[in-house]
Amino acid sequence: MSRALPKYNKRRVALIGGAAAVALSGAVIAGSALAGTPDSSSGSSNARTFAAASSPGTITCPDVASQLPAIPASAQAEVTRNLTLLQTQIAEANKRLVDTVGQGGPNFVNNAILGPLKDKRVATINRIATAIGRTAAKPTGLDSLAPCTLNASGTATNTGTGTATGAASAAPSTAATQQQSTGSTGSTNTNAAAVGTITCPDVASQLPAIPASAQAEVTRNLTLLQTQIQEANTRLQNTVGQGGPNFVQNAILGPLADKRKSTIDRIAIAIGRTSTKPTGLDSLAACTLTK
Repeated sequence: MSRALPKYNKRRVALIGGAAAVALSGAVIAGSALAGTPDSSSGSSNARTFAAASSPGTITCPDVASQLPAIPASAQAEVTRNLTLLQTQIAEANKRLVDTVGQGGPNFVNNAILGPLKDKRVATINRIATAIGRTAAKPTGLDSLAPCTLNASGTATNTGTGTATGAASAAPSTAATQQQSTGSTGSTNTNAAAVGTITCPDVASQLPAIPASAQAEVTRNLTLLQTQIQEANTRLQNTVGQGGPNFVQNAILGPLADKRKSTIDRIAIAIGRTSTKPTGLDSLAACTLTK
């Protein structure tokens, strides 16, 4: 009996050891297989997306507003509208630059993006000069500001807010902003019809002649006023059904009026540095909801 037990124990140990070895081998093989499998949450796709978005560079264009003479009050609204359009054109070109990475040949960017952008800018700049020339000396030589260049430094210009930075910064159109928030044009139109639209008094048409030294700052703030309206309309649609009967007034129209007042004040101060400061513009700050 005493001699049989050791043999039994030896066989038992051998069996257990073999099973452990098999289990260990299986774990090593499984671990190797898993190590060779990419992790879908590793963020590699995000890295590739960021690299693709940042690699094309940025389109930059000469500033037109700073090269304009004093703008007659009668031409202010049209000039401002076209200066805003110039910024929109740059933003659209930068978006197309990112969306078409890897497409076409070596001249694709110049032929498909920079060339058409230049043509659009020539037409827009000519409208600005014509508007000024109706009641003052028509500025000349502005066509030289039409060509733009590609800064291929690869610096990312997407800040995550939907607005490009630097020279290419521009407020997105209302339609584009609403479409981005809903994901489809059809649903945007439906939401717009359901909740209405925020409308605000036009500030540009109420300004006196703007000194050339203040033109750039005034234009920047007039563009900001449009951006504020677009953001408010987007918020209006994204918050349908939220809050009580005073939600729109308290959460959207009220804050919008405060923002507009500050922006309008900056416009008046800029003009007032070298000319008579306009008064009474605060009455243009309040906006209304039109259904």
